[in-house]
Amino acid sequence: MIKTTTYIDVQFYDLDPMNIVWHGNYIKYLEQARCEMFDKMNYSYMDMYNDGFMYPIVKMDMKYIKPLNFGDRIRIECELEEIEPSIIIKYTIYNDKTDEKIFTAKSMQMCVEVKTNNAIYNVPKNMKEKIKEYEKFIENNSNNDINNK
Repeated sequence: MIKTTTYIDVQFYDLDPMNIVWHGNYIKYLEQARCEMFDKMNYSYMDMYNDGFMYPIVKMDMKYIKPLNFGDRIRIECELEEIEPSIIIKYTIYNDKTDEKIFTAKSMQMCVEVKTNNAIYNVPKNMKEKIKEYEKFIENNSNNDINNK
């Protein structure tokens, strides 16, 4: 499916009293990566909402492997694994300098119709189209990369 990468520099305000990133901030990092992934597809959360749908998180699994410190640059690989009946996204956070795996997670989001607040189990048309367009864009660009070598 779709895989994107986001880079974040760990800020001082993300630290806890033990001088490492507070565990709750990892969710913030995942949110940033997830939003960037949808932005790259030209289908932001506001676009979804304007189409009449929202995608609340209904489940999240996380594994903390190593701590992050102030000044670390992290690389978040975000992979869209499923879109029906729910969106499943897999995340891996690496220390960009050392390439060490720091954290892994998986989130599940349900499609909910804004007007009725009812769950929708089929992916909306616009989302399906944006995913196909982005996959085609990635395929064309990877073919161009191969042809330019």
